[in-house]
Amino acid sequence: MHLFSHHTTPEVGVDDLDELIRGGSVRLIDVREDWEYRRGRVPGAVSVPLGQLPQRIGELPQDKPYAVICESGSRSQAATDFLLNRGFERAVSVRGGTSAWARTNRPMERG
Repeated sequence: MHLFSHHTTPEVGVDDLDELIRGGSVRLIDVREDWEYRRGRVPGAVSVPLGQLPQRIGELPQDKPYAVICESGSRSQAATDFLLNRGFERAVSVRGGTSAWARTNRPMERG
């Protein structure tokens, strides 16, 4: 790693995420805390809180690339970098997070 290398986490927006989900070409993990996840999430998102990701990475199948979502997009960037560094190719962070998804009036799962 060079001192001056500029690393940018790969990202997709909620429109792209919607298409990826519809096409069945991505797995979605939500790295917010359980209480945030229960309050409202993108349908089909699997809860893996950021603090548990290192212990639970072995549970994650690698048959499809991962999209990682949080509330606004910062925790998901950290989680995406973690996955990319551990061989999860093509992992992406969802720009704007769950709040961006909700703002576009897309469906939410609760409970």
